Amino acid sequence: MFRRIAAFLLLIWVFGFLWFAVALPRPAGTERTDAVIVLTGGPGRIPRALAVLRQRLAPRLLVSGVDPEVLPREFMLEYDVPADLMRCCITLGYRAFDTRSNAIEAANWLRKRRARTVRLVTVDWHMRRAAFELGRELPKGTVMIEDAVRSQPSLQILFLEYHKLLARYAIDTWQRVRG
Repeated sequence: MFRRIAAFLLLIWVFGFLWFAVALPRPAGTERTDAVIVLTGGPGRIPRALAVLRQRLAPRLLVSGVDPEVLPREFMLEYDVPADLMRCCITLGYRAFDTRSNAIEAANWLRKRRARTVRLVTVDWHMRRAAFELGRELPKGTVMIEDAVRSQPSLQILFLEYHKLLARYAIDTWQRVRG
C-alpha cells in the first residue's frame, strides 16, 4: 500500500514538473490596464515594462525590488528613460527584497492609486509564483494580466522554481486549514 501511494505521489510530482517546465506562461497581448508592475531580478523584465508604458498600455509603472543604491537618475540612464516620463509615470520601489515582499509593495502601491487592473511583468519561469503572491495581496476585484518575458531557463532554475511554488502552495494551504 505504501509503495502505491509513493508511486502515485511521484507520478503527480513528475507530471506537475513537466507541465511547469513545458507550459511556461507567455507574453500578454495589448490589453490596457490601470498600471504595470515589474519585478526586478532578470534580463528583459524592465525593458518589457517600459515598452508597455511607452505603448500606452498602462499609464503608470512600479519597478518593485530596486536596489536601495540605485538612484532615479541612474535608472533613467541605464534604460534611456526621459526625465518627463520618469517624473510622471515611473515609481521605483525600494522596499521589496523577494517575491513575497514584491507582492506586498505592489499591492500597497496599487491601493494608493485605486487601480482596478494591473499588468504583472516578470520572467516566464517566475510568473506563476509571482502571480500567486500578488494575487493574494491584491484588493478584491482587481484584475491581473500576466505578461511573461520569455527566457531559456536551465533545468536547475526550473527545478528550484517549481519547488518554491510547491512550497508556497503548501504553506498557503496549511495556513487556510489552520484558520
